Amino acid sequence: MKVVGFNGSARKDGNTAILINYVFRELENAGIQTEMAQLSGKDVHGCRACFKCFNNKDGHCAVDNDYLNECIDMMTQADGIILGSPTYFTDVSAEMKALIDRAGLVAMANGNMFKRKVGAAVVAARRAGSIHVFDSINHFFLISQMIVPGASYWNLGFGLDKGDVEKDAEGIDTMKTLGRNMAWLLNKIQE
Repeated sequence: MKVVGFNGSARKDGNTAILINYVFRELENAGIQTEMAQLSGKDVHGCRACFKCFNNKDGHCAVDNDYLNECIDMMTQADGIILGSPTYFTDVSAEMKALIDRAGLVAMANGNMFKRKVGAAVVAARRAGSIHVFDSINHFFLISQMIVPGASYWNLGFGLDKGDVEKDAEGIDTMKTLGRNMAWLLNKIQE
């Protein structure tokens, strides 16, 4: 089994990636392979609403001049998907929004290709707005007919500067619980 995590932060290895890695450690402890995809520094453009994906039905976005189709391939091949984003004006980053919009439309155009995969949101926030980010990501999972595990709290950690989330003991504990619950769910689905 494999889980791919997408770090939607402009900071390649910042707080969002740190939180995802706590989830990854628990998954790896359960024997599940993990892979991090960093959206930082990659071109990921918004959806052009051309709807060619509904005509092509090839599992890819018709706009093929950025990183998005590589992301879709990683998502298709994975059993579980983690979408991580910092909180930007109480919402996901622009890169994460582009990934959600385009991957979501391609999935719908191709028979709901993420259906019954396990999805988990991971959110980093300085102080507030994180619940909306959490909801935005979970809306993608739910409309994609994915299965979402819970944790001991909302899947978020607090911190501004790189590494600050390490001081959020409850946030770290939440990520560990999320990782264990995600591993349990993935194993139950495989039975």
